[in-house]
Amino acid sequence: MNQASAPKEVHHSHEFTVGDETKENVHEVSVDERSFGLRMIDTPEGRNSASVLVSKMYSWRGYDGKHQLKEDPNRITLTATHQGEVCGTITVGLDSEVGIMADEIFKEEIDAFRARGARVCEFTKLAFDSSVQSKEALGALFHLSVMHAFDLHGCTDLFIEVNPRHRRFYENMLGFKRLGEAKTNPRVNAPAYLLWVSLQYIKDEVQRVGGMGVAPEGERSFYPQFFSPTEEAGILQRMIDNR
Repeated sequence: MNQASAPKEVHHSHEFTVGDETKENVHEVSVDERSFGLRMIDTPEGRNSASVLVSKMYSWRGYDGKHQLKEDPNRITLTATHQGEVCGTITVGLDSEVGIMADEIFKEEIDAFRARGARVCEFTKLAFDSSVQSKEALGALFHLSVMHAFDLHGCTDLFIEVNPRHRRFYENMLGFKRLGEAKTNPRVNAPAYLLWVSLQYIKDEVQRVGGMGVAPEGERSFYPQFFSPTEEAGILQRMIDNR
């Protein structure tokens, strides 16, 4: 990030509506005169729209496989929309008796955390349309996912599987740590690293730099693109009220 440039002014407003089939929290994020709607989806139509974006972006990157999101009580899918179209999505996978998707190739590594009493979760199906340039909207979407995992479901440790060429962003900008060597992910027929971060670490970074827009001098961090601590508290209380 360019430390010499002035931070962009980012306005977050929080609105809550009732969807066609379920109550859903809707957050409007305005950036550079563009408005992004952030919501948890729980309808077949919503999941299909998110699936189309995931398949499009994964195919563009050369990944194999079909990526249809299905109804699952242990998976929470969030989307970002711009001008009525889904432009970003991420799914929070909660641990259960069947585990999480990353167990397919990294079960030994994740079980080591479970053995220490960790409540694990994962972020999967992360896709953001490259034609929509908004790191603020991406940060807000990621932050909402953290609030669902940590604050609403009590998870302590977050895992993601990433292609080697994306690893540096998660490590350098979000504080993830690599666990072991890359393995082939059969779901996309591509190599993947397992990365881990403590959700408490993320919460601490939000308290330190959330909402600043740019990282403090001499630092590299994506957390300034997250909501500010005050915004986070307001969103979280409304999420709790609407459960």
